[in-house]
Order: sequence, then C-alpha cells, then structure tokens
Amino acid sequence: MADPAASLPQSGNPADRPRHVAIIMDGNGRWAVNKGWPRLVGHRRGAERVKEIVRACPDMGVNWLTLYAFSTENWKRTTEEVLGLMAIFARYIEREADGMSAEGVRMRFIGGRERLDGRLQRLMDSIETRTMMNTRLNLTVAINYGGRDEIARASRRMAERIARGEIVEPTEADFANCLDTAGHPDPDLVIRTSGETRTSNFLPFQAAYSEYEFTQTLWPDFSPAHLAEILDRYGMRNRRFGSA
Repeated sequence: MADPAASLPQSGNPADRPRHVAIIMDGNGRWAVNKGWPRLVGHRRGAERVKEIVRACPDMGVNWLTLYAFSTENWKRTTEEVLGLMAIFARYIEREADGMSAEGVRMRFIGGRERLDGRLQRLMDSIETRTMMNTRLNLTVAINYGGRDEIARASRRMAERIARGEIVEPTEADFANCLDTAGHPDPDLVIRTSGETRTSNFLPFQAAYSEYEFTQTLWPDFSPAHLAEILDRYGMRNRRFGSA
C-alpha cells in the first residue's frame, strides 16, 4: 500500500511538530445528510478516514493520537444511530487488528465501558492485549467518554487510594494517575473538524495547555494533507506555558 504521507508537506524541524495530537472527529452525520444519504453512511466513511490518519501519523512525527469517537452525551441520539455506531466500532476493531499489529500501532480505549455491549468490550480488551507491545504509534480511542465523567471517576479512585493510605498528601500528579489517561502525555494539539468551536467535554484536564485548531472540514473529508497543514501551522506557534 502506498504511504499516504509520502507526498505531504513536512516541516523542516521535526521538533516543531506535536508529539500528541487529539482529534474531535465531528461532521460525519452532516457529511452524509448533505449528500442525501443516511447518517450511518457518514460514520462508515469516517471510520475509513480514521485508517488513513492513523497510517499517516508516524511519518508526520506524531507518536500519540487520541480520537473522540463517542461521548457520554451521544447516547441521546436515536437508537438506530447508536446501535449502528457500536457495530461500526466492532467491525473496525475486527478488521484493523491484524493491520495495527503489523504496523506497530498500540490501541487503547478511554471512557466508561460498563454501558457498552459485552461483545464490544471483549473486542476492546482483546486488541489492547494484542497490541500492548507496539510502539510506533499510540492510538487511544475515547468511547462513552466525557471529561466531567472521567474527573468524577478519577476523584473516586483517588479517594479510595487515600483511604487505603496509598496517597498521603495528594498532588496534581496523583490525580492525573487516577484518570483514564494515566501514563499518557498530555495532548500538544487538539483539532476539531466540522466548523464547531467548542471542546465538547473532551480531555478538559489533559488539554489545559494544549493548542487548538478548528477547521471547517467535515471529518469524512479530513485527509492526511489537511493534518499536515495543521501540523505545519502548529510549528509556527510560540508555546510559553504561562512563562511570559
């Protein structure tokens, strides 16, 4: 298969590129509706786009990629759409397991799993175990994820550790280690597609100092070339972290 990033613009200094990119993949349903198709067609096309972006990231210097696939609020959608999305997630894991293993992708999931279908949970567990030794790209997918929900769950974990005497004087690092993303670096860059300019409860603790990029492009149209352009713009930003 041809390398999707082979002909893309690259910044001159790899150090100017973000190590960890997080993406709010928005606009699948609108993309389909605009074409007169059912919303699930857009979600299926969005899953295909994920494969392209995942394959392109390592050659762009991105070592960590976190994707917002399904929020705690998305359960409000129609039963047909929710069930369709869950089926798409399951098919993606099944079909991409071999490819991710071969390409050195480690796949993990964040979010509350208890509400998900049992078969989907087993597939998630299986691919996490199968790819746990891979290091070329760390792919994290947020399913049934909400930042406030994660913080609430992390607070309960921290309280339990304090009660057991494992934590004596709680620190910010202790709290971070109670989050779903424990051990993950914070995202350097958060991208949202589709023209919306809100963060939608995505990684509120982790993205406190992230750079943001909002693009009008709907997720099914968001290509590796779009990502490369955004990464190049990121390289021109001056990240001071409050120092000046």
